[in-house]
Amino acid sequence: MTAEDGRRIVRCYSQDGEDRVDFDVSQLAMPEPLRDAIISALVARTAPGAGLTSHHSFRTSYRSLVELDRYLSGLEAAPQSAAEIAPAHFDGFYDHRKAEGIKTARNELVEVRHLLLRTAGISDALAGRLAGVMPSRPDSEPSHSYSRAELKRIAQAARTALRSAETRIRSNRELLAQFRAGDLDVSEDVHLRRRLQILDHLDRVGDVPRRMRNFAGQVQYAPETWVMSKGKIPDIFGWLYLKPEEIAAAAVLFGVMTGQNPEPILKMSAAHHRADGGVGPGTAIVGLRKPRRQSRAYMDLALSEVPDWISIPEKPDQLATRDILHTPFGLYVLVHELTARARHFAGGKRLLVAYMSSGGGRSRKGRGWRPIPTDGALISKLGRTWNLPSDETDDEGRPLPMQPLRLETLRITYIELHQKPVAHTERTAATRYLVRNRGNIKEYRTVVAETLTTEVAKARARSKITTMTAEQVAHARENPEEAAAEVGLEPTVLKRMLAGELDTVLGACTDNTGGAYNPGESCRASFLLCLDCECARALPRHLPLQVVVHDRLAERREQMDPLHWAGRFAGPHAQLADLLDQADDAAVEDARKAAGPAEQTLADRLLNRELDIR
Repeated sequence: MTAEDGRRIVRCYSQDGEDRVDFDVSQLAMPEPLRDAIISALVARTAPGAGLTSHHSFRTSYRSLVELDRYLSGLEAAPQSAAEIAPAHFDGFYDHRKAEGIKTARNELVEVRHLLLRTAGISDALAGRLAGVMPSRPDSEPSHSYSRAELKRIAQAARTALRSAETRIRSNRELLAQFRAGDLDVSEDVHLRRRLQILDHLDRVGDVPRRMRNFAGQVQYAPETWVMSKGKIPDIFGWLYLKPEEIAAAAVLFGVMTGQNPEPILKMSAAHHRADGGVGPGTAIVGLRKPRRQSRAYMDLALSEVPDWISIPEKPDQLATRDILHTPFGLYVLVHELTARARHFAGGKRLLVAYMSSGGGRSRKGRGWRPIPTDGALISKLGRTWNLPSDETDDEGRPLPMQPLRLETLRITYIELHQKPVAHTERTAATRYLVRNRGNIKEYRTVVAETLTTEVAKARARSKITTMTAEQVAHARENPEEAAAEVGLEPTVLKRMLAGELDTVLGACTDNTGGAYNPGESCRASFLLCLDCECARALPRHLPLQVVVHDRLAERREQMDPLHWAGRFAGPHAQLADLLDQADDAAVEDARKAAGPAEQTLADRLLNRELDIR
């Protein structure tokens, strides 16, 4: 499209249609035939359904194009059309950016490839190169999370900001209510009268009293002089509304307590469903949207009135029962209330809205009511304002400043501390977040070691499955009555067990209703729990399957997140290891060789929880 001043603009809309961003392509210096083709490629790359969904991804594509234009235009023999772009130009761009010390050179090259693949008229040689191998991913520094102590400092700073804002807004609302009810005499106090006049105008109009003035031939609406005497305009708006930095603090606190992606938090909806029905612990169901999930982009987030364990102070008695900012539900309800009037002026259903004295971040918008920008600039600025200390110190023992405040880092920290996925799969959590995050690797290893020790100790402290040797089995077949008395079973139960009628997976069950897990009812516990059940018996014929399951657990230890494996499988693995130690090595090796496809399949079904009653 063409702007009013003659510039050529490519306008991109976010996938939800709420936001847009304009890119000036008239500044490209490449020859017109090449420029037209590459601009068409940019349009195709940023079009709906092309794969890019956010302002960040749009800007990445545009910046890569600008850098490509700068590189090509600086060549002695610059290509004049798409057909003249050679594979050497493509590889040369990468080498040029690396020589400039750009750490994201490979990412830029990937984006340039996407653009060139959509460019009409490229040569077959270039098309072949674009289909070829890309440079290997360089070894980058691992991502660093906040420590638990640092996370608490961030959460405390955010809560302090919101508590201060709540006190300020509520006191001004109460003052305005008294004035409107005629309970205040302001005839003798001109300063109070002016303040109340501003409050009333702010509440009714959503703006401060303004006057029209002509400035350099343009009509502007500037605040009244007596309004400006009361302080800075953003601070005056803060009398009745949350300031942008306080909205950013709320976003930070949502990140601390939910671990969600930045965009779903910043675009959180004010529309919600009260799942609690207004009775009991509060729960609000809020719809979120994560565009990268594509067909699964829409999801529900349950914000409950239960404090997150990370959020609770070291001394729980310091947590006041009325402090709602320690629960996701309490935070949501408070922000929903304090932004209700602002949302009326801003329009829409976004929760995090504020009055912006300027566009904020990279936006060129002027003043006005709008949702908080999604570029993270306000969050970063808030971190610089707080200037919180980190756990690290300099050579003189003074605390160093904390790393930049980012919702992405809060998400990594949440996933690390909770060791569970948030809006992604367990595989993604283990490979993308937990493996790549090395900010607290020593602390993480300590937690894994402690969990392993604890789970193994608990498993070995419980009762062990009773075993029967081959000699005992032979004796029971010859003298069932005598053997039944020796092992404390009814003769009929012993005979059925020897016949294999009572087999579960890792043993046989002598009393399906007498176990500790569902006493008096048919047992519904996992077959792995038979390893410490007093009703279970392990016979020699069960050894092959026990060996297979033991080996499968050892394999999964190398494939799973260490902490997840320790919590789920460390106990059964130790119990099986103890069980195999009771047999001689030759018997174990013979059992391993005797295990066939049936045992392998049954072991996989057991560990995949296909045999569990759900």
